[in-house]
Amino acid sequence: MQRFNRKRALVTGGASGIGRETARQLAAEGCRVVIADVNETGARAVAEEVGPSCSAIVLDVSREEAWQAAMDHVRERLGGLDILVNCAGIGVADPFEDMALDSWNAMLAVNLTGVVLGCQHAIRIMKDNITPAAIVNISSVGGLVGGEDIAGYCATKGGVTLLTRSLALYCAGKDYPIRCNSVHPTYVDTEMLDPVAAAFPSREEMIALMAAQVPLGRVATPADVAAAILFLASEEAAMVNGHQMLVDGGQLAGLPAQHTV
Repeated sequence: MQRFNRKRALVTGGASGIGRETARQLAAEGCRVVIADVNETGARAVAEEVGPSCSAIVLDVSREEAWQAAMDHVRERLGGLDILVNCAGIGVADPFEDMALDSWNAMLAVNLTGVVLGCQHAIRIMKDNITPAAIVNISSVGGLVGGEDIAGYCATKGGVTLLTRSLALYCAGKDYPIRCNSVHPTYVDTEMLDPVAAAFPSREEMIALMAAQVPLGRVATPADVAAAILFLASEEAAMVNGHQMLVDGGQLAGLPAQHTV
């Protein structure tokens, strides 16, 4: 049985990585999907690959007018919205003292302001739904714990964590039929790691070092994260609200063994 038969979804960051895989999986389970990305060529390629149940739009998530145009497309194409997946995100790794203001502003604009705008516009459409709706915001393990060389990234993703909790309470308090949850992946083998790989002798070595920090012994795949997103967006998660779902292979479960010989 298709969990999302005739459901209507918007996925940001849908041209690559987690967003692309989420769009694929939603469509495979009967959902009509709008794939949104600042990369128009990539978004259209994914939509063409997935098929007629998908359409593609250009969306700079940091711009209010772009969100308004996206919602106009959703109304015209889908007639409404049942699922929003805020997946668009960027990251910069720098020693905190050397972090450029431009880098901070860019991460804040995409990672946090983009999620705020997306949730605002989606709630305005979803609140009148007859059937339940769901918002899934992609945060990170870095939205729950700090990172020595990614302070700015962690700050923006931590904002997503508490924004999500607050919106879950807000929608429930307003009696809106909208659940809101966040997903917190560990390292995910996507194009987002490409700039990091440049600092290593090879991408394979980078992945191996990251995998060594995960108790299950590997980094996550886009499919791992998309599966969690689909669960939270589905009626199987009807009583899951304001939750932070870890997809980290046990990375934040506790301390590694350092107390025995």
